[in-house]
Amino acid sequence: MKKVAVIWSSPNTDGLTASAKDQFLNGLKEAGAEAEEIHLNSKYLEHCRACGNGWGTCNKTGSCVIQDDFAGIYKTLSEADGIVWISAVYWSDMTEVFKAFFDRLRRCDAAHNHDLAEKRCVLIACAGGTGRGTLECLQQFEKGLTHMGMRVYVRISLVRYNKDYLLPTLSEAGKTYAKTLETGFDMYY
Repeated sequence: MKKVAVIWSSPNTDGLTASAKDQFLNGLKEAGAEAEEIHLNSKYLEHCRACGNGWGTCNKTGSCVIQDDFAGIYKTLSEADGIVWISAVYWSDMTEVFKAFFDRLRRCDAAHNHDLAEKRCVLIACAGGTGRGTLECLQQFEKGLTHMGMRVYVRISLVRYNKDYLLPTLSEAGKTYAKTLETGFDMYY
């Protein structure tokens, strides 16, 4: 059984982003995957301090000096076979909470640990407004994941105009992702 970390961020636990997360989790569980949900907005996370002239212990030891929930989340992601990244979209980017976490994650993993390299990921950007920013948000996510050597399996843009038919599809996407983690990927980079 494969372990999947589903990490998401939205202050609205009953909105579009939460619905996307729920549908994808349902599909993962139906396919027999062990899924762990991480809601970043419910965690205590500080912003990177850029200590040590910009590179503190993250560069030297792959750990962060800030004592908050970061280390536990990072451990969960490191132990997962796959990662699903889901964010509400603000100003064509991931949420501020996600950015704060993501900045620290990149510093520890890309600069030193490389624990997340080669992990296969799913990206989901959810916009309740016009939806114009979802593609830019997905692009920002992928740039960061590329710095850490992760591989994106699929990118999903969920907006209020496609939610009626796309939300049910996310359950099927979860099933497919779980099965693909078991059987392997035939993607070339």
